[in-house]
Amino acid sequence: MAGTDDEAVATGDDDALYVLTAVLLTPAQFPSVLGDDYPEACAALALAPLADGYGLVLGQDGDGARWTVVVDDVSLVAVAIASWDCGMEYDLSPDERSMVAALPGWPLGVAVAAPGVPAPHDPPPEIAEQAPLCPPDTSAWGAAQRRLGADEIALQWAAWREQIDETAFAGSTAEESAASDASEPAGEEEGEAENGGRKPLSAVQRVLAEARSYVYAPPPLGRVRSSFAPGDARTLRVDGPGWSMVARTDDIAFVLLDEQPGEILPVGRGPELPGLLEALDKMAVRPN
Repeated sequence: MAGTDDEAVATGDDDALYVLTAVLLTPAQFPSVLGDDYPEACAALALAPLADGYGLVLGQDGDGARWTVVVDDVSLVAVAIASWDCGMEYDLSPDERSMVAALPGWPLGVAVAAPGVPAPHDPPPEIAEQAPLCPPDTSAWGAAQRRLGADEIALQWAAWREQIDETAFAGSTAEESAASDASEPAGEEEGEAENGGRKPLSAVQRVLAEARSYVYAPPPLGRVRSSFAPGDARTLRVDGPGWSMVARTDDIAFVLLDEQPGEILPVGRGPELPGLLEALDKMAVRPN
């Protein structure tokens, strides 16, 4: 998802921005590494969570400094990304009137650099006027790493799904009870009351209970997203404090937890999961 070598965007100064890549920051599509929901991702860049979202254009100026240009022409950026993904060249040159801000640094890692300029570096303080953006730390397990893991599962669903032995679910009620216990909205304390004094909910049960609560009390925009999947199915991405869930509406779900580093927990369909996924899909935000 990279621009062509000769793409340049005026940044308002004499310099131009040599475009390296671009991403969308909208309720339905935003870099998950930045937050569990759209407002949180916007806050990472000190941007107001506008309903239509933004396009983020990442590049270097003539001195090699990293800059992120924020534009409100989301359609233009979406077309550029789609073209690059298809291996086509596209001259991403937003009109200056669409530019919302020019932020020093990059909020995401970029593996390429503009030719013919110095290596990527943060602009000096007298030019930047604020602390440069930098990618979240993913060197150790935590929220950012957990969300990246969920991204990878959604992207490579077939590869992850084929590792699950269907017999692991046969005769087991663990996943079914997890979904069943999530049949009413509940927080942690509510979950204990719901259990009628039984043992506390497991981590996966808590996740499913929180996901079910979203159906009754919608969470911040972007915590439940629905995207294309083969056939008539949809891929669901659901996030919350300390957890992420990836699911196919016609299949199972995977849960990742901050409290269980590197573990990917499969959740069988059982009697309740299909209904939960259907309800979440109905309330989810979708790409235009």
